[in-house]
Amino acid sequence: MEKKRARPAASLLRHGSMLSLLTLVSRVLGLLREMTKASLLGTTALSDAFSVAFMLPNLFRRLFAEGSIAVAFIPTFKEYLLENNHQKNREFLSCILTFLTFFVTIAVMAGILAAPLVIRLFGMEEFDETVLLTRVMFPFLGFISIAALFQGILNSLHIFAPSGFAPIVLNIVTILCAYGLSPYTQNPARAMAIGILIGGFLEAAIQFPFVLKMGQRFFFTTLKQAFANPGTRKVLRLIGPTVIGMAAYQINDLVSTALAGNAGEGVVSSLQYSLRLQELILGVFAVSIGTVLLPNLAEYAKSSRWTDFNQRLISAIDIIALITIPITFFSLAQGEILIRLLFQNRSFDETSVTLTLSAFTFHMPGLFFIALNRILAPAFYAQSNSKSPTLAGIVSFAVNMLLAAILVRHYRGAGIALALSIASAVNTILLIVFLGKNPHVMVNRAIGAALLYMLKLSLFSAIAIVPLHFLSPRLLELFAGNTRIIAYGAPLAINAVIFAVMGITLLAVTKDKQLGELLRILSRKGAKAQR
Repeated sequence: MEKKRARPAASLLRHGSMLSLLTLVSRVLGLLREMTKASLLGTTALSDAFSVAFMLPNLFRRLFAEGSIAVAFIPTFKEYLLENNHQKNREFLSCILTFLTFFVTIAVMAGILAAPLVIRLFGMEEFDETVLLTRVMFPFLGFISIAALFQGILNSLHIFAPSGFAPIVLNIVTILCAYGLSPYTQNPARAMAIGILIGGFLEAAIQFPFVLKMGQRFFFTTLKQAFANPGTRKVLRLIGPTVIGMAAYQINDLVSTALAGNAGEGVVSSLQYSLRLQELILGVFAVSIGTVLLPNLAEYAKSSRWTDFNQRLISAIDIIALITIPITFFSLAQGEILIRLLFQNRSFDETSVTLTLSAFTFHMPGLFFIALNRILAPAFYAQSNSKSPTLAGIVSFAVNMLLAAILVRHYRGAGIALALSIASAVNTILLIVFLGKNPHVMVNRAIGAALLYMLKLSLFSAIAIVPLHFLSPRLLELFAGNTRIIAYGAPLAINAVIFAVMGITLLAVTKDKQLGELLRILSRKGAKAQR
């Protein structure tokens, strides 16, 4: 049984390695983008203005682009690929492109016109600037939606590198514009907004040649043809309940940001900085594994290969636990050092550190649950079941809103962060319950093994963190007085090495299967490189 479980783990790690590497670069650059914002804007009212303005098109992107592509487009497109009818495949892609282009154009125009009405909900100090930034960045929604369609096509064909590389360009362009255009704009926020817009266009442009290279051709049709296409109708049927669930999740962000905007200056920005650190880990591992996982699960479900389906899902859960649980322990222990190292500069002062650390402390306990949700959701989408994760999302949204409204009064940003972590755990529990209703999915076996593995990893992480509690103050004192990179970077690096060595040693002594598989893959790659 262990050998069978090891094989899908090896496959996941092998296929996800390149995407994870690209995503790591992208997330690091995303972090550098946030560091740039922290340096130029800090946690000022102008920083809050940029955060809210960028959040709005991003919200609709997740709702209508990424979420819909994963839930509805990939499983449907997989069916066309298995049918191997090039004419029907071309008509389907053409109709989807036509529908998506029409829809996002209307959405962008509506967003630009409605910006003043929407921004009033956030109680922004820089109201006029927030409206302007929103209008500048809202066309980003159109570019990124087309980019998401191209990503869906490529991922369905098991091509992941171009879609992993595209966000790297977005972050590079934004950073370059922030520094390069700031002298020519009224403030750095406007320069960053221009960078976001250009970067969104390039995300789509970079992937398009690879779509053509894979032999996928499409054209614009009439709206009547687009809506009449059976594939389009199936996608819309699958999207329907998903949009409701995703809308609940995105309104979640909207209301949380509105609560944060009314909780005081800098709270919105501090939450964004904290989430950026969390997303660095999620993006590298959970999103990469989820992206690789969905096409495989869809193929297994369509061909009724449920043994392969179960083994692949169990391996993904184990890998996520192996990654996120130790990182959560380490991040909680080293949060302040990490925040000072990455963000403290110019406009990012002691108040900014305190605000961001309070949010980060309560965001991180939810890391495992958020990552697990990214793995469990594709298990439903692969079966063309979008109703179950939708219901889970709605319940999670209600829990988050209730807790956020209560906790923000006394704990400000930390209360909003805690509400998100609890709601993510509720979402995970509901997904597990719903997944268990499918008799073909061995959810009880998967979750039973996962719980034992989680307890083991938590115990080992707690043991490995003990030396850091005594060593950190002495290391900070030893390196004090140097530049920020050395003063905080050196203690963090030393602590990370100690924690990793202790953790890996404990796993090796207990002959951990997932660690063993990971080391075998790395050794094989090293051997190939030497040849």
